[in-house]
Amino acid sequence: MEKVILRNGVEMPLLGYGVFQVTDLSHCEQAVSEALELVYRLIDTASSYQNEEAVGRAIAKSHIPREELFITTKAYIHQMGYEKTKEAFYESLKALGLEYIDLYLVHMPFGDYYGAWRAMEDLYNEGKIKAIGVSNFLPDRLIDLCMNVNIKPMVNQIERHPHFQRDEELDIMKELGVQPQAWAPFAEGLKGMFNEEAIVKIASQYNKTPAQVILRWNIQNGVIVIPKSVHKERMLENISVFDFTLNQEDMNIISHLNKNTPSMLDTREPSEIYRVYDYLANPIITTLD
Repeated sequence: MEKVILRNGVEMPLLGYGVFQVTDLSHCEQAVSEALELVYRLIDTASSYQNEEAVGRAIAKSHIPREELFITTKAYIHQMGYEKTKEAFYESLKALGLEYIDLYLVHMPFGDYYGAWRAMEDLYNEGKIKAIGVSNFLPDRLIDLCMNVNIKPMVNQIERHPHFQRDEELDIMKELGVQPQAWAPFAEGLKGMFNEEAIVKIASQYNKTPAQVILRWNIQNGVIVIPKSVHKERMLENISVFDFTLNQEDMNIISHLNKNTPSMLDTREPSEIYRVYDYLANPIITTLD
C-alpha cells in the first residue's frame, strides 16, 4: 500500500476503508474483517457512526500488528469543548479497544471546536494520538484555525469527487501543510457518477472500472481516499488501483466534469447545518453500496 507522510512525519496509507452508515454491528465487524484480509490498513470510523466497537472487534480478531494499522475516528458536534472532547476520545479509545488512535478528527466545523482542539493538542502531546485533524472545514475556517492553534491540523477530510473537485481548496491546504482526504469519493453514485461517459471511456482503455478510475484520479491528485462497500468483491476492486496510472490527457478530461457543487453536504446551507446537528436523532440514510 502506498503512503503519504503527514507534516509531523507520520505515514498514512493513500487508500483506506470507511464504515459510514454500516450500522448493523455484526455486518460492520464482518466487513472490516474482510477489508483487513484484503490488506486494507487504514480504517475510518467515527463516534457518530455508532460502530466503533464492531471495528474494534474486527481489529482484535485480525491479529495484525498494531503498528501496521492506521485507525481514524472523530468527535461529533455534541462532543465539542475541552472536557467533552477528552471524554469522547477516551470513550472511542475504549470502544475500539486500542491504546492510541492514529488520527483523531473534529468531525464538523461547528460547536466549540477550539476547545476540542486544545484537548486534542494535549492528547497528541501525551502520545495518545499520532496525528490530529479536521473534517468538512472550508478554507475560511481552516485558515482561521491554523492561525490560532499551537499544532496545525495535519489532515482535512472533505467531500471530493469528479463532480466537486475543489482544486483551489487543495492548493490552500498544500500551502498550510494540511493533507486532503476524500470521503464519499464516488458521491455514493449520485448524479450519474458511475455513468459519466468520459470516465467510462477512460476505464475501458485501462481495462478498469469507473470506480477505479475515480479513485486513481484522486490519488494522483495527492488526495487520500476512503471508499466504502460492504461487498468483498467491490472492496477488492477499490483497492486494486496501484497497478495503473492515468495520463495527463485523462486527468484533463476528468477535470472538465467538475460541477463545482457538493453532492453530499454543504456546510454553508442553513438546512444542511440543521441536518448535521440533528444527525444522531435522525441518521442520514443513503445507499449502502
